[in-house]
Amino acid sequence: MNNNDITDFFINLLNEHKSIDIADYAFKKALHEDAGLRDEYSEWCLAVGSSEKNGFLDFCEEYMNNQDSIYDSLSDYNDD
Repeated sequence: MNNNDITDFFINLLNEHKSIDIADYAFKKALHEDAGLRDEYSEWCLAVGSSEKNGFLDFCEEYMNNQDSIYDSLSDYNDD
């Protein structure tokens, strides 16, 4: 799994669970069950400079903020 694969996994969890809290629970469960995912997550956290404790939640927050800014941009375009 590379960085794009793990972030796709994060996005899939968010889309599937529709809630950061529930997606975080599912992610922690998956980490507990899958040693390969734990290794990939550790590498991803190191690559992006995030802690393993908060990496997934940091990603979720940034992803949601980016989604909001996309919709804001579209709304601004429609207002013109």
